[in-house]
Amino acid sequence: MKEPFQGRAYESNNRFYRATGKASSKQDAIAQSKAEVQARQGLAQQLQTTIQAVTDNYAKDVQGEHVNEAIERFETLVREVTNTTLTDVRVIGREKFIDPEGTYTVYVAMEIRKAAMYRHMKKLARMDERLSKAALEDIERLLDEKIAESESGPEE
Repeated sequence: MKEPFQGRAYESNNRFYRATGKASSKQDAIAQSKAEVQARQGLAQQLQTTIQAVTDNYAKDVQGEHVNEAIERFETLVREVTNTTLTDVRVIGREKFIDPEGTYTVYVAMEIRKAAMYRHMKKLARMDERLSKAALEDIERLLDEKIAESESGPEE
């Protein structure tokens, strides 16, 4: 069975994190809510995976006292963002079906523009008074690199 929101248009690429959610319930609002939660979890998981790769590469490439502080704070920023609010989440598709038994099935597709998410993380880092100047500079450099990557090249 072909479900909505499949294919390249709904997959993450160099500019967007994208995820879909599907849920069923006898209550329309519950099915909607569960599908949105599932899509948001997919977005958060992708962001977490990307940041883990960034911090692993950073730890290999950089030496100094502030490396561990920057990595720890960078990972904390990601947790803060994903545990509170994912920035600039857009619903790019929503479809609802009801079967003969009265069960609603809702499909949702969401995306986050990567550059907007990374800019939000930079703003959070700048507001952190506990962060040393060297660690903040490293975090900003890493995020600037990710912003540049996400804004270069065609959307896939």
